[in-house]
Amino acid sequence: MSVGSTGYALLLALHIIAMVAWMAGIFYLPRLLVYHADAECGSVQSETFKVMERRLLNAIMTPAMVVTWLAGFGLTYFGGWENAGWLWVKLLLVAAMSGFHGWLAVRQRAFAEDRNRQSARFFRAANEIPTILLVFIVILAVVKPF
Repeated sequence: MSVGSTGYALLLALHIIAMVAWMAGIFYLPRLLVYHADAECGSVQSETFKVMERRLLNAIMTPAMVVTWLAGFGLTYFGGWENAGWLWVKLLLVAAMSGFHGWLAVRQRAFAEDRNRQSARFFRAANEIPTILLVFIVILAVVKPF
């Protein structure tokens, strides 16, 4: 099945737009959790963070992740990349990023229920994980080394 060069380019643009939105959220949510960890439970500040975290996760991050995956599968199919070694490594790293997303959702839920036990320092350190993953994902997608 062919989508044509314009269709492929549009699908690629959708993939990149969704990925940028997803990554913006995946970098921002841990920062919110850093500040939330220092807020007193039940305070106005804590309750504001709860709303911000929930909306970010549910209205931006999760839909963007889903579109990133769907557009990526479309690119794989229409681009004929199924047997490319670099793609399988990239998919493994994107699966790890999705796992981090899921872990953030669990942490967000813990904050929403006032049962977080992690420190701001813990969330600062965790915030480095998506950066490292993203570097390797982009290198694989652009360089296609194998």
